[in-house]
Amino acid sequence: MKNISELKQILGQQLNWHKARIDFFSQALIGLFLGKSINFREIAIFMPSKASIDSRYKRIQRFFSGFEFDFNIFAQWIFSLFFNANDKIYIAIDRTNWFRGKSKINIFMLSICYEGIAIPIFWRLLSKAGNSTGQEQIELVERFIKHFGSQQIVGVLADREFPNAQFITWLQENNIPFYMRIKHDAMVHIKRKKFKTAGELFVDLARTEHRIFNMRVTIFHQNLFLAASKNEKDELMIIVTNANPKVAIATYLRRWEIECLFQALKQRGFQLESTHVTHLDRLEKIIGLLDIAFCWAHKVGEWQAIKKPIKLKLIKKQKRPQNSFFKYGLDLMRDFMSNLRSNFQPIREILKHLAPKSRPVETEI
Repeated sequence: MKNISELKQILGQQLNWHKARIDFFSQALIGLFLGKSINFREIAIFMPSKASIDSRYKRIQRFFSGFEFDFNIFAQWIFSLFFNANDKIYIAIDRTNWFRGKSKINIFMLSICYEGIAIPIFWRLLSKAGNSTGQEQIELVERFIKHFGSQQIVGVLADREFPNAQFITWLQENNIPFYMRIKHDAMVHIKRKKFKTAGELFVDLARTEHRIFNMRVTIFHQNLFLAASKNEKDELMIIVTNANPKVAIATYLRRWEIECLFQALKQRGFQLESTHVTHLDRLEKIIGLLDIAFCWAHKVGEWQAIKKPIKLKLIKKQKRPQNSFFKYGLDLMRDFMSNLRSNFQPIREILKHLAPKSRPVETEI
């Protein structure tokens, strides 16, 4: 069981929890990888424990209902796995939501764009259906700045739900660049001219054309730039920014990386929507478990791709990778977890990539 002990040691170094909690958390991670589902029953079935499945299931329930997490330590750990203090980063914020019976699950997440997918750093469970407010958006970004600073942020990326006067004004006042998509009917004011909608400014834009409006406009009570493009389906996309409008469209498109993250947490990875948990505090902790599993899989996939490049396949006359780094690493981690009792060299190689080079600041729990 030496390899399990090494896995526990990595968790213990980063989380600074009591040994019994580290033992359980490592078993839960193994169950999550092997079961490939956040459903407690599936985790219990695959946990490496001599206890009965029902006993494991009840232990999982007790852990997520009774133990408090320090999510700041999670954030510091995950950040240090992928980024350095001097890296320039794009932050993507977005929501994902679904119904479990009559309960609405509404997750508001802040992530960092990285290699075609986003890395989850902070999240908040909203106790309502529908959009986040300007104040909730400010609080989530403030949480990031409190722990990592604002000097690294080269752009906050967000879809049409998020631009509003309160949030935009706060970003302006704090000199934080942003690139956000706005609705076509968003009202703009140009010097002394009458109000117009953003869509009217680009009404003559042709398909596949990209254009920057030639002056600042007043929108959300701020003087900002607008850029727009149309795709081959004649769909108009308008981006508002307080930074360089020449790169607004290309920069905003990186927001899609958080959508790829949600897909990995849900149907392409750990089946987040299969959870029966609707209690917000408990669900927040479950996402913490998923955060570590996702990031480990991605990190191992990157490492494995260097040793053995991902094969390409032909899709619509274009060669594309058969797997993402996440899927590539997930398969390898599942193989690793299923062979923890074996004594083969690849396990030791994998373990090297599950801990950051420098440990995050420790906090007593």
